[in-house]
Amino acid sequence: MILTCPECATGYFVDDSRIPSAGRTVKCTSCGARWTARRESGFEAEPPEPDLLAELRDEPVAAPTPEPVLAATPEPEIEAVPAIEPAPRPKAPARPATAARSEARASAMLWAGMAAAVAVVIVAAIVFRQDVVRLWPKSSAAYAGLGLPVNGAGLVIEAVHAEPTFLGGRPVLSVTGSIRNARDDSAQSPPIRISLLNRAGQPVAAKIARPIDTRIPGHAQRHFAIAILDPPSNAHDLEVTFEAPNAKAAKSAKVAPHAAEAVLAPTPAPIEAQPLPSGSPDALPDHG
Repeated sequence: MILTCPECATGYFVDDSRIPSAGRTVKCTSCGARWTARRESGFEAEPPEPDLLAELRDEPVAAPTPEPVLAATPEPEIEAVPAIEPAPRPKAPARPATAARSEARASAMLWAGMAAAVAVVIVAAIVFRQDVVRLWPKSSAAYAGLGLPVNGAGLVIEAVHAEPTFLGGRPVLSVTGSIRNARDDSAQSPPIRISLLNRAGQPVAAKIARPIDTRIPGHAQRHFAIAILDPPSNAHDLEVTFEAPNAKAAKSAKVAPHAAEAVLAPTPAPIEAQPLPSGSPDALPDHG
């Protein structure tokens, strides 16, 4: 039979013959509790042995060992998931400093070459302006605006100078200059037009001078001296052009008005001064 402790519920296997019908006091070896054990009904037991209590103490019936219960393993705490950031775009590889310097040097050389080419074109246009005007007559106005008047015959007005003076007590504007033939063969010089301009650039007076000798040999020069009497007081500027009968005159170099009478001829040779006759009223007295 099985005896169960009423205090700790420890069970023991005991032979039924060791428990008399009147019952027997037993002791639990686990907790020390005592109680009266009685035989189950309808069972005839053999006479009890005197050392039953001692055997119960020596041979306890261990309760079935409960299966171990596995403690739940705590799940590790999940840390906050960091925000997913987009992958940075790959940067363009930095160009070596030598490459940058090479590009800057190449750019500077390109600009320098372009400037040199423009300078060569300008110089060629000035040096060969008579040929340009002969091929493109309208370009004479552009040359005149730059102070380099030239006509289709290869004639160029140069060294224009104006100076105010007096002639017989009257104000005069004396204009001098030269006409150069830039061609190899001779050319006929057209008349020269002297225009006086106000501050707004509008003409206020003009004078046309015709040369005495219109033929100018190749690469030769003819000097001119023109006097404009009583120039207007509001004259502020001056221009000298070739008078074109069928087209606008080409502009020449502009100079500030200074002053003089139209004469266009080769420069006369200097004449040595001679004393006046002794009978002249303007003659100096003789101190000899």
